[in-house]
Amino acid sequence: MKRNHNVQTHITEQTIMFASITKWILLSSLIGAVIGTIVSFFLKLLEYCENSRTQLPFEYYYTLPFALVITVVIVRKFAPNATGHGTEKVIEAVHKNSGKIDFSIIPVKLLATVITIFAGGSVGKEGPGAQIGAATASLIASLFKFSNRDRKKVVICGISAGFASVFGTPLAGAIFGVEILIIGALMYDILLPSIVAGFSAFFVAKMFGISYTYFDIAFYSKFDFNYILIFKIILGGIFFGLVSDFIITTLGNIHKYADMIKINYVLKAFLGGIIIVILTVIVGDDYLGLGFATIKDALSPYPVDHSEVPWYAFILKTVFTSLTLGFGGSGGVITPIFYIGATSGNFFGYLVDGYIPLFAALGFVSVLAGTTSAPIAAMIMAVELFGMNVAHYGALSIIISFLMTGHRSVFPSQLLAMKKSEALSVNLGEEIENTEATYTTRFFQNIRSLVKLLISKIKKRGNPSEAEDGKE
Repeated sequence: MKRNHNVQTHITEQTIMFASITKWILLSSLIGAVIGTIVSFFLKLLEYCENSRTQLPFEYYYTLPFALVITVVIVRKFAPNATGHGTEKVIEAVHKNSGKIDFSIIPVKLLATVITIFAGGSVGKEGPGAQIGAATASLIASLFKFSNRDRKKVVICGISAGFASVFGTPLAGAIFGVEILIIGALMYDILLPSIVAGFSAFFVAKMFGISYTYFDIAFYSKFDFNYILIFKIILGGIFFGLVSDFIITTLGNIHKYADMIKINYVLKAFLGGIIIVILTVIVGDDYLGLGFATIKDALSPYPVDHSEVPWYAFILKTVFTSLTLGFGGSGGVITPIFYIGATSGNFFGYLVDGYIPLFAALGFVSVLAGTTSAPIAAMIMAVELFGMNVAHYGALSIIISFLMTGHRSVFPSQLLAMKKSEALSVNLGEEIENTEATYTTRFFQNIRSLVKLLISKIKKRGNPSEAEDGKE
C-alpha cells in the first residue's frame, strides 16, 4: 500500500511539473515574441533617426540642448517613471510594486530615447529595451489578471527578453535580466521562462532584420596556461574594478550636483545640453551617442584600428554619459559601459604590453560585471560575443572586477544577498543605496599577525646562528 502511494505521489509530481513547464514555455515564448516585435520597431526607428542626421545643415549635436528639453518635458508630463536609464526603475518595480508598470512608459521611453540618441546623448539602447519589455509584460499580466507572483515572473521575463533582443546575446541577456535583481542570488524558478523569453525575442528580432555584431579578436586557438599572461589578467581585473568604481561614483556625483542646481527643470536640461556641446567642440564627437565605431576599433585585431583609440577615451565617455543622464537624457547605461570597458581595456593592454584586443574584450565584460554586479551574465556574454578562447581569461578578470567594486552598483535598487568579503559588515536584504559597508577589526588583526609571522621567518633565515642556538 505504501509503495503504491509513493508511486502515485511520484507520478502526480511529475505530471504537475510537466504541466508547469509547458505553461511557462508557451507563455514566455508568446511574451518574448511580442517584446521582440516592439523592440525591433524601436531599434529600426533608432537606426533610421541616426542615419538621418546627415540631412541636417549643421552638426547634429547642436540639437542636444533642445533634445534634452523635449525629453524631460514629455517624460515628466506623461510617464515620470521613465526617467533615467530605465533598468533602475524596472528593478524598483519588481521589488516594491510586484512588477506593476504603467503602460505609458512604452511609447514615452521609446520616443525619449530616440530623441536623446539622435541628438548625440551619450546613452545606450538596452535600458529602454528592458523597460519596454517589462512594461509590455506587465500589461499582458494585467489583461489576463495574473497573480502578483506570476506577474513578477512575467515582468522578469520581459526584462530578459528586452535585454536579449537588444544585446544580440540571448542567453547572457536572459541571465542578466534575472541576475541584476539581487546581488548574490539567482531566482531559479524564473530561469526557464526568462531564457525561453530571451531566445524568443532574439529570434523574432532576427526575423525583422535586426543585425548584431560579434567580435573575432583572433586570439589563441586553444587555452594556453601562460603564467605571465595570467598575472596580467589578474592586474587587469583589479584595474577594471577601479574603472567600474569610477563609473558608479561619477554617475552618482554628477546626478547629485545636477539636482543641487535650483532652477527650472527645462532650463536645467538646456544648460546640461550646452555643457555637453561645449565639451564636444573641445574634445570631438567620439564620445556622443552609442559609440559602436569606437568599440569596434578597440576590439579590432588590426593595430591600425585599435591604436587610434585615445588612452583617455574611457574617462571622457564616463563624463559625457553622466552629464547626459544627470541633466535629463533618456537611455540606457550598459552600452556606455561596454564602450568604457573596451577602451579602458585597450589602454591597459598598452600599459602591460599585452595583446590589445584581448584586454579590450576583457574590459568589455569585466566592467559590465563590476558596475552591475552580474558576473555570471558577463561570463556568458564573453562566450557569446568573443568565443570560448576568451572565456577562461574572462572568468578570472570578471570575478576580480566584481569583487573589487565592493557593495556598489549603477543600479541602487538592487537587493544585497551576500557579503563580498568576511572582513566587511553589511546589512543583507537591503537595497544597495541603503547599505553601508563597515570593516571588522578582526581583518586587520589577522593581517598584523600574518605580517609578524613573515617578519619572524625572515629574521630567522637572515640569522642562521640564532636558528642553530634555538635547536641546541
